[in-house]
Amino acid sequence: MKKYKTIIFDLGAVILNINYENTINEFTKLGIKNADTFYSKKVQIELFNKIETGKISNNEFLKELQKETKNANIKQVKIAWNAMLLDLPTERLHLIKKLKSNHTIFLLSNTNSIHINAFKEQLGNKKWLEFSELFDKMYLSHELGLRKPDAKIFEYILNEQKLKAEDVFFIDDSPQHIASAKKLGISCHHLLDSEDVISLFPDITL
Repeated sequence: MKKYKTIIFDLGAVILNINYENTINEFTKLGIKNADTFYSKKVQIELFNKIETGKISNNEFLKELQKETKNANIKQVKIAWNAMLLDLPTERLHLIKKLKSNHTIFLLSNTNSIHINAFKEQLGNKKWLEFSELFDKMYLSHELGLRKPDAKIFEYILNEQKLKAEDVFFIDDSPQHIASAKKLGISCHHLLDSEDVISLFPDITL
C-alpha cells in the first residue's frame, strides 16, 4: 500500500460492528410496513437524512418514526433504531492507535446523536474519551449538517485540514461514498462485509 499521510475511517461496519438488518427486523416487529425499503444501508427516506444532518431533533425524529408503527411507544422506537449497533473490536482500536504514530487519523461518519449517545453509553465515559483521542478529529454528519456521499463533506475536510486529496486514504463500507470521494482524487478502499479493516494493514503488528 502507498504511504499515505492521512487516513479517514468510517465508523459503522468499519470500526464499530453494525447490522442494519437488526433495525429493519425491529421496525417490522413494530408494524412498520416494508421496513427493508423504508430504511436500508443504500437507500433511505428523507427523515433519516434529516436526523443525520441535524435538521430534526431526536424527539421529532422518534415521533415521526412512531407514526409509522402500530402503537409502539417512543422507548420501543428508540430501542429499534439502536438495534443495529453492535460491538467495538479491541483489535481495531489497537490498529488505529499504531497507525496514529505515523499518520493523521480522522473519523468521518454519517450518524446521529441518538446513535452516538447510545455508543457513548455502551463504552462508558472513560472508554469514550479513549476512543475519541484515537482521532485527530471526528467529523460527524449531524454536527456538520453534511453527509456522505455529498462531495461537500469531503471538500470540507480537505479544506479545513489543508490536505491534498492524493495524500488521503479513505475507508468506507458504502460504494456510493467511495465513488464520491474518488471523484475528488482521494484514494479509497470499499470495505466488503467479508473483510476486516485490520487486513488492509498487514505490516501492522497488533
